[in-house]
Amino acid sequence: MGKRLADEGIDDFVILEKCDGVGGTWNLTITTPRGDQQNTLTVKADGESFTGVLVGARGPTEITDGKVDGCTLTWTGQLTSPMPLTLVYHATVDGDVISGNVVLGAF
Repeated sequence: MGKRLADEGIDDFVILEKCDGVGGTWNLTITTPRGDQQNTLTVKADGESFTGVLVGARGPTEITDGKVDGCTLTWTGQLTSPMPLTLVYHATVDGDVISGNVVLGAF
């Protein structure tokens, strides 16, 4: 069972499972105004940056501008449906727990 994380923005997410380290595959539940959304986040870390993809019910969203600063991860994702939206993610890793928020950027 995942741990509910503090909502600091529009949405929060819950980690259900995680591979060892920052890189790997994470199963996420992102809480939205339309209900919980199940997602799989795949991360490939490379020093102070990372790449990856977030896959949910609406398909894959490529991670763009992925940055690592100590235990803090930031990235953006572009949605195209139901309208073009930029989502800005901010997360902190603490051992095997990641917590954070996602907010609407420019659309």
